[in-house]
Amino acid sequence: MKKLTKKELEKFKEKLTKQREKISGEVGRLTKDYLRKSAMDSSGDISSHPFHMADAASGAFDTEFNIGLAANEQDLLYEIDQALRRISEGTYGLCEKCGTPISMNRLKAVPFARYCIKHQESKEKEEGR
Repeated sequence: MKKLTKKELEKFKEKLTKQREKISGEVGRLTKDYLRKSAMDSSGDISSHPFHMADAASGAFDTEFNIGLAANEQDLLYEIDQALRRISEGTYGLCEKCGTPISMNRLKAVPFARYCIKHQESKEKEEGR
């Protein structure tokens, strides 16, 4: 495997930037929805309150689910930001563990990949995934 060309790096930078914009919008939407629901709950507006226990449970589940989604999206934004940082530093596409180039197929599938397949697999085994 060879080091990425300047043109390839630009394509990955563009792809990561677009992905970041899309995810940022989703996080903003989820946060806005959560804050809107929280404001209605704290305002005492009983017209928006469910009257059945199952409705209340469903509402609580939806809120927790959306918070979980937003947290996952935040983690993804962090990974994308780190990949963009690696592009600017000149270390993008190199395994953070062994320094060998990450395969082009892997980068196309996971453009924010930090590790080659071998080290990603061992990392996942350590984490018990």
